Amino acid sequence: MRVTVVGAGINGLACALRLQEAGHTVAIVAAAPPEETTSAVAAALWYPYRAFPEAAVTRWAAEGFAVLATMAADLPTGVRMRTGREVFRAPAPGPWWRDAVPSLRRVLPGDLPTGYADGFELTVPIVDMATHLSWLLAELTRRGVTLTQRRLAGLDELAGSADAVVNCTGLGARELVGDDTLVPVRGQIVVVEQVGLERWVLDQDDPQQVTYVVPRLDTIVLGGTAEEGDEDTAVRPATVADVLARCSALVPEIAGARVLAHRVGLRPTRPAVRLEAEDLAGQLVVHCYGQGGAGVTLAYGCAQDVVQLLAPHS
Repeated sequence: MRVTVVGAGINGLACALRLQEAGHTVAIVAAAPPEETTSAVAAALWYPYRAFPEAAVTRWAAEGFAVLATMAADLPTGVRMRTGREVFRAPAPGPWWRDAVPSLRRVLPGDLPTGYADGFELTVPIVDMATHLSWLLAELTRRGVTLTQRRLAGLDELAGSADAVVNCTGLGARELVGDDTLVPVRGQIVVVEQVGLERWVLDQDDPQQVTYVVPRLDTIVLGGTAEEGDEDTAVRPATVADVLARCSALVPEIAGARVLAHRVGLRPTRPAVRLEAEDLAGQLVVHCYGQGGAGVTLAYGCAQDVVQLLAPHS
């Protein structure tokens, strides 16, 4: 089939790759290039965050884990496997997505940071998104997939140009297909120099001020915020100071690390990930968006489902 993928974030690129591998002729149309998408801002720690429903997300996350873990052996992909911990200030049940990871262990009380009562340790993929998006785009170009930068007012603008359209527009689906269930969740991060840190740490005790320290190869991502309904993409100096203070308290090794960059992104959340096919005015459309804060975690699993949804029409 001739398939047009709309959107060049991680979901759009992953879908384009899997569709091309399945034998389709694929083109991408996007309002912004990969490096200007929300995906480019992501800390990209594998973790099923703010994505529903649980059963489907666990399945997609497991597939994503397997794919990313395989990529970790290939330097140009920007993927690394790193061990880290999620810590809690009160006793916590096991995570609902437990079946998505090969192994997870509870941290012994004596190994927890001061002030914490529980924690889990696991090894997961961490993705340097600048490297990974660049690698994906190069791989797609090598395979003959084209990327056209163009802002669409509606999917009907693509009528007749392809046999099927895959909608991976994230928050843009509010306007593109009138989905008013999408809610932005603002995330602000600070990127600092790598100071020899190898392990990641996550603390979600405050759901609006999620604290995380995520080491990449050459940098460390410090976060963050989860401000529901906030669409301000300007960097807030007060938030920068707060993020640095919280992260330094959790991981003292990064205190004083040189700040390299600031980023703000809007996570596309909705009550459930939309992954379904429909006939839209005679055009076959597969929707794949609403992965919340788990776009990188779910992208490759969701992309496989997109391929399967198109299979009966091939």
